[in-house]
Amino acid sequence: MKNQIESLFADSSSSPDLLKDPKNMEVIQAVINELDQGKLRVCEKNGNEWQVNQWVKQAILLFFRSTTNESITCGDLNFFDKVPLKKWDGSEGVRVVPHALARKGSFINKGTILMPSYVNIGAYVDSGSMVDTWATVGSCAQVGKNVHLSGGVGLGGVLEPLQANPVIIEDNCFIGSRCIIVEGALIEENAVIGAGVTITASTKIIDVTKDKPTIYKGRVPRNSVVIPGTINKNFAAGEFGVPAALIIGERTESTDKKTSLNSALREFEVSV
Repeated sequence: MKNQIESLFADSSSSPDLLKDPKNMEVIQAVINELDQGKLRVCEKNGNEWQVNQWVKQAILLFFRSTTNESITCGDLNFFDKVPLKKWDGSEGVRVVPHALARKGSFINKGTILMPSYVNIGAYVDSGSMVDTWATVGSCAQVGKNVHLSGGVGLGGVLEPLQANPVIIEDNCFIGSRCIIVEGALIEENAVIGAGVTITASTKIIDVTKDKPTIYKGRVPRNSVVIPGTINKNFAAGEFGVPAALIIGERTESTDKKTSLNSALREFEVSV
């Protein structure tokens, strides 16, 4: 499928009729089906590094180009879109609370809870995680095991540019209410992100636990406890505070994860 998708993606811009060929549509649909079942992923961890499968993103873009909007009915609700919604019959092992919506081509693993929320195509949500009320998992975002996305969390989506990493939340992370994590930011395992933290590719993530600050960008190190902060920046009109994220402590690995999380929240007075 990889070779077929890459070839089709390269050729279809100059020859759009290729997307009308039933054989080509069949391979595009096969990729979407495998994404939907968790057999394919947009992004996978290889050792300590995350690798983007660009051809899978190409398949999603081809899917959009080759389909047209149509009426989608879900009970009393009616939509008009290109991508159908996932349908649930209980065999998936997922608790889906009204009005949780997940598009076909996203994967929701067993043991996950979807409160009223939205999961976009290409996203992956692993087992034991909760997508809380009004949280959004953007296109191609990757969410690990036992992650809690609190109310109103926004994980950004990405399809283009093809080489761009999606947002990645690794295992056992806690993302506090109204956090915004976009532009391919990586939240490493066991991190606790306090309410209202915004992390982009350029946000300064500052470890303030030692004598001198250590600055990260686009990555929150594992076990970090993070709260919103500011850092002064000079502009033509003067010096002003711009948003930053402050690492104020570390979760311990020696205790049970639930105990460790509660301890971190109490000890560092992190809002959730």
